[in-house]
Amino acid sequence: MGDILHSLPAVAALRQSFPSAVIGWVVEERWAALLSTAAAQVGPRGVEKPLVDHIHLVNTKAWRDAPLSGKTWKAVRGTIGELRAMRYDTSVDIQGAMKSAVLGRFARARNRYGFAQPRESMATMFYGYPIPASGTHIVDQNLSLAMAVGAADRGGKPFPLPIDPVAEAWADRELQRRGLPAFAILNPGAGWGSKCWPAQSFGEVARRLTARGIGSLINFGPGEESLVNAVEEASQSAAQRISCSLSELIALTRRATLFIGGDTGPLHLAAALKTPCIALFGPTDPARNGPFSEQAIVLRSPQSLTTYKRSTQADEGLASISVDEVIAAASKLLGRDLG
Repeated sequence: MGDILHSLPAVAALRQSFPSAVIGWVVEERWAALLSTAAAQVGPRGVEKPLVDHIHLVNTKAWRDAPLSGKTWKAVRGTIGELRAMRYDTSVDIQGAMKSAVLGRFARARNRYGFAQPRESMATMFYGYPIPASGTHIVDQNLSLAMAVGAADRGGKPFPLPIDPVAEAWADRELQRRGLPAFAILNPGAGWGSKCWPAQSFGEVARRLTARGIGSLINFGPGEESLVNAVEEASQSAAQRISCSLSELIALTRRATLFIGGDTGPLHLAAALKTPCIALFGPTDPARNGPFSEQAIVLRSPQSLTTYKRSTQADEGLASISVDEVIAAASKLLGRDLG
């Protein structure tokens, strides 16, 4: 999710610089809603599919789980045939992974661009033009790759996201049903345990926000039920869990008063939508991976050491960030005392 969001300004720069170009995006099925509503995946660009012309859906996890099955080979052949039928001139591997590099090669594009030092070093075997990244933040690095292809940096760095009328209507109904004219989205989960702020602290934040007229919704993903239970219990019912689709999360985040969470996809979604964000960072470097927004405050302890090693152990520096610090950041972002 974060990889796609951090790539949007780069692809937007390509679109602005080559307005008549046919642009396709190979995307995992589960994240396609970041590019298009389901109804608009086949059809012209518009508010429901603002950036690309064609979306090529893949499910590489299913392919890896059953590499020898007939179903997998049928899906792989179908994807390769679909990409080759488009006769793309250029492929741009922004993700820098082997799977994305291989798919770009399968497309038979004459010009294949990627980073000289990609996330997975073997990916460079599939590039005709390995490009050194420039910039500190991953958004700027991705933009530098697009500029190597010929895009111009016109400033602004937009994050075009689809508007799903069905999801937008659902969000309005859901917030009215819950009686939440003002609310914060709390996101206690993350891909690594070391990127998670304590559930007890999230619960206390929810209690204090509620006392100031701001409700709290807990966003969570599969396998995070015990975490959301802990936050709810710590909040003494001040926070409510919510389970929704990605399109619905986009709609909710557009309406949120505040977002609080760690280095994970929903944080970067909130930043892309210009929702005020409090980003709680531990082992990862916010200079590279922080929320790309002027409406964000990053909290990180000097105790936290930068590492991208996935760990389930709690980060002591992250855990040491106090509830008072979070409430002070929220007060600053919203321009009123929430203490």
